[in-house]
Amino acid sequence: MNTRIFKIFSLIALITMASCGDKAKEAETKDAEAAAVAEDTAITYNVNTAESGIDWKGFKPTGSHFGTITLSEGTLNLNEATIESGSFVIEMNSIAVSDIPAEEEGNAKLVGHLKNADFFNVEDHPTAKFEVTGISTVEGKTILSGNLTIKEKTNNISFPVTTEIKDDMLSLTSETFTIDRSKWNIEYGSKSFFDNLGDKFINDDIEIKVALTATKA
Repeated sequence: MNTRIFKIFSLIALITMASCGDKAKEAETKDAEAAAVAEDTAITYNVNTAESGIDWKGFKPTGSHFGTITLSEGTLNLNEATIESGSFVIEMNSIAVSDIPAEEEGNAKLVGHLKNADFFNVEDHPTAKFEVTGISTVEGKTILSGNLTIKEKTNNISFPVTTEIKDDMLSLTSETFTIDRSKWNIEYGSKSFFDNLGDKFINDDIEIKVALTATKA
């Protein structure tokens, strides 16, 4: 093999391995559970939707796209600075793409595709929802568990978070984690549903990072 070609293939292999190594861990996913119920003594914090949201990233063989989604409402109920229950509503129609300039045709095309019936079907399912089912400590990390509902399909997911309370403000930030979209019946371009896609498939994994700011009610 030509030395130059060999070096190119070696570089591609190294990039591929590095990319796989950098992939965020998938959230533990299982069947839906009963929502948590807070004690009467719990303190309620209302989510500030203007300062909260979700970052997302999707992958395909030729690269990736990333963007944001906003929240329309939410509350968290705490006892002794520990989350006991809560929920937040995800405004699916707010899906935005950040890696393609807004003025370019490709931005609107991708946003439209994500909203269409073959992906999130925003017209029929304008919101998604996360409802807390529990919180625990695993290997020194705080793990938040909750039912995530997308397109009327609900699974329970668990992922690491950090929280901070300062005066009347609460902040919650998750580590970046992935969900397998096929578990929510998001079928487009998925090898979990279709054969013979070749290199036209879209990865099932979607990276997510949640950031919430909430104010004591």
